[in-house]
Amino acid sequence: MRCVSWNVNGLRAVAGKGFVDWLASTAPDLCCVQETKALPSDLPPALSEPVGYRLRLHPAIKKGYSGVGIYVRDEPDEWFEGLGDARFDDEGRFLAARYGKVLVASVYFPNSQEKGARIEYRLAFGDALCAFLAAQRRKKRHIVLGGDFNVAHEELDLARPKDNSGNPGFLPQERAWMSAFLAGGHADVWRERNPSTVGYSWWSMRTNARAKNIGWRLDYFCVDRAFAPRVTEASISPEILGSDHCPVTIGFD
Repeated sequence: MRCVSWNVNGLRAVAGKGFVDWLASTAPDLCCVQETKALPSDLPPALSEPVGYRLRLHPAIKKGYSGVGIYVRDEPDEWFEGLGDARFDDEGRFLAARYGKVLVASVYFPNSQEKGARIEYRLAFGDALCAFLAAQRRKKRHIVLGGDFNVAHEELDLARPKDNSGNPGFLPQERAWMSAFLAGGHADVWRERNPSTVGYSWWSMRTNARAKNIGWRLDYFCVDRAFAPRVTEASISPEILGSDHCPVTIGFD
């Protein structure tokens, strides 16, 4: 199975930049999308039901904000829309599809915002996510978590770590949460396969950052440690345009 995750920064916006053709040519089994910024009723059939796929959305209550979705070829055994906590579910930050013993999720972590104004909310979301995943693991299910984690975990994961030491996405609390998440039984599959490689998935739309490759790695696929040996592919696709983020991919048996 092959899964792609992409923060599209507006599903309707990226549709005008070749998204449907990209989806058809890439042909993943599932495509997780974040920052969809749309209600199901906002989307034309060409975008909600492109050839070979159906889209399930978990939108935010606030229009034009946040939201996640998953394009699927085959209907899953079960959908999980949200984490069961209105604080986060009202912002449309988590959606998962279960196929047998494998749960594939699209996640959009909150941005901590300037001076960490929303850091407590972000950390609370992380705790709620971990509680949900732990409950799934107790049911002997494997986890494939894809999305925008809104954190560059290590200095290697952004172009200018010293300049960004106090900025959201590289705050000590965020990085510590990510370290604890991985130590608690999850694998950052791309980094484990590329321990010393520079690879970014987001570039500021200011100062021509993408052309200069002044970026951050904010988008991940993480799996539970027991599932990691089944991963066959982990890649980042910076050549794919259309959003300030680029797609990341995982393949597994």
